[in-house]
Amino acid sequence: MQDDFTDAAGWSETLMLLRAEHRDLDAAIDQLSANPLGDELLLKRLKKRKLALKDRISHLERMLEPPEPA
Repeated sequence: MQDDFTDAAGWSETLMLLRAEHRDLDAAIDQLSANPLGDELLLKRLKKRKLALKDRISHLERMLEPPEPA
């Protein structure tokens, strides 16, 4: 049972870090998008990374939610 709590605490910390990285990427994408001479390839890579982070965040959120009774 202690392992479950430790895992959940680790997942919560990971979730916080992923959300922070997602916010940072969002700001970087906004800044790069505002520049008409911005690097399109870099912009696409950042957007792809942001989408992957969103998927990981969603997965962790589902893992941390208590199961619904049947």
